[in-house]
Order: sequence, then C-alpha cells, then structure tokens
Amino acid sequence: MKITITEATPQEDSLIANHFYHMWRDIGVPDDAINPNWLEITLQFIEQARRDLFYKAFVAEVNGSVVGSISCQLYSGLYPNVLMPHYRKYGYIWCVYVEPAYRRQGIAKQLTSTTVNYLKAVGCTRVVLNASPVGKPVYEQLGFSHSNAMHLDL
Repeated sequence: MKITITEATPQEDSLIANHFYHMWRDIGVPDDAINPNWLEITLQFIEQARRDLFYKAFVAEVNGSVVGSISCQLYSGLYPNVLMPHYRKYGYIWCVYVEPAYRRQGIAKQLTSTTVNYLKAVGCTRVVLNASPVGKPVYEQLGFSHSNAMHLDL
C-alpha cells in the first residue's frame, strides 16, 4: 500500500471538518453534544487560523482517495504571550484522523511527522497536542512526552 502525504488545499476544508466531526464521535462524544453548526464553526475556525496562525493541513491518500488528515497551527495560547519566539513559540496539532479501515498502518504517524516538520520550519520550539488513549502510543513513538497540563472535571 502506497501512502501519499500532501498539503491540503482550501478546497479540502470541508473534508478536514468532516474528519474533525468523526474524530469526536470516534472518541465517544455523543452526537447531541456536538453543535449542529459544527461544519460552519470548523470552517470559520480554519479560515481564521489560516489567516492569523500559519494553519496548515495535510492529507493522506491511498489509491487517489483521502483516508486521513491532520491540522496544525501556531498555538494561540490561553494567556498573553510575553515570551520571545526564540524561547517559546508553540505549534499545536489537532484533528489527527484516519478512516477506520486504514488505521494501524502508520498513516497517523506519517501525518504527524509531516506536521511536526512543518511546525519546525515555521520556527516552533515545541509542538503540543491532546492525545486520545489510542493516539498516545503513536505520539510517544515520535518522541512526544507527557506535559505538566492538568485538569479537573467539574
């Protein structure tokens, strides 16, 4: 099986948004917990991130069909960024998705590696992502480590 990784075009934004929706469903989020306007919300987010945050997506193709995708951007942060970019410029990876029939064949690993290389090329000093339990081993193989991020469910 030949896997080809290419940069996604804006014409593939709806496909990326669809993968984002299916990613949430696959990790157990019920359909009634997802905003019915998920497509519009995601497309607007991608448009803004492309304009302001070096957003880029990549797709994996097998036999001319897209079977997976990944999105990334500069991490916009949760608080004012007062640190110089050479010290802290984070990239963020989101929506790593591979169609069920193509999982466990290294596609997510290839997509993630491509994305890490892009973020490094735009000067990021660290890449951050939120991993599902299934994704953690993939990211650990690529050198990702656990962070000091903590959470409290309310």
